[in-house]
Amino acid sequence: MIIVNTDYITGKQFEMLGLVSGSTIQSKHIGKDIGASFKTLVGGELKGYTEMMNEARSVATRRMVEVATQLGADAIVNVRFASSAVMQGAAEVIVYGTAVKFI
Repeated sequence: MIIVNTDYITGKQFEMLGLVSGSTIQSKHIGKDIGASFKTLVGGELKGYTEMMNEARSVATRRMVEVATQLGADAIVNVRFASSAVMQGAAEVIVYGTAVKFI
């Protein structure tokens, strides 16, 4: 599956199949939250949260690809990510794009 954030794929013509998306909500356990709280006092990267968001993007992307595959898509164009805090220490990640079939 080709996944791009542009509205074209060089050298390919395609028909649009429709909007596809995937999402997940993830959180870290309380121990990671406490550690992150201390880290905010001195500054720097909150690695536990970086890992959580990377994993969330991966899960959401995999779910989007599964939907596109069910539609018979060859690629997904115009892919975008969005995230939002759901509650303290939990975030939703959604990825969406247009499933296309090569002609």
